[in-house]
Amino acid sequence: MKKIYPDAASALDGLLFDGMQLCVGGFGLCGIPERLIDALQENGVKDLTIASNNAGIDNEGLGKLLRSRQVKKMISSYVGENKEFERQFLSGELEVEFCPQGTLAERCRAGGAGIPGFYTKTGVGTQVAEGKEVKKFDDEDYILERGIYADLCLIKGWKADKAGNLVFRKTARNFNAPMATAGKICVAEVEEIVEVGELDPDAIHLPSIYVKRLISGAPYDKKIEFRMTRERQVS
Repeated sequence: MKKIYPDAASALDGLLFDGMQLCVGGFGLCGIPERLIDALQENGVKDLTIASNNAGIDNEGLGKLLRSRQVKKMISSYVGENKEFERQFLSGELEVEFCPQGTLAERCRAGGAGIPGFYTKTGVGTQVAEGKEVKKFDDEDYILERGIYADLCLIKGWKADKAGNLVFRKTARNFNAPMATAGKICVAEVEEIVEVGELDPDAIHLPSIYVKRLISGAPYDKKIEFRMTRERQVS
């Protein structure tokens, strides 16, 4: 089966439709599938529901899709420093389902494992619990959270072999691993594709069975959300 594609647009060909739900890996600008996000923007697919930790920053990452009004709903942990995300939410232009980070990761992991729902104490007694079933276990309240299973998962890895086995690098592993399994089809972009056998089997973070399509997006310009510096002290 063909797994490696020449670019993001071809890797997404035939997979996109208006109103679809996506799981998108990354945290801020770290570990985001930026080539695939750009291809979504160029395609113009709209009314998207996207589960992702946040929406990048203004005009970067998923922030690009907010600017182009392609997103109908975000399932996210925080608005963060994305002013357009904040503006659209406060003005009622964008539906937002806030979800604690750990709960969001577990909802994606559960969806990928075929678990439709689970109980957690996180969010009990807060707005997060509104409208959700509450059940007692050992005299403690827990709320029911639904697993997430999307039409399409977009993730970013560090290295992959030609079979599609993936390795993530440091904090870029974040939400990519659980989201990779939480959908019908997973498309991955990586910085380097190597021959089968070059990756240490014990170092594989995501087995190839989960990766249906793969691209190399290099070279990447590693962007920083906030650059904080101080003047060098001269003695």
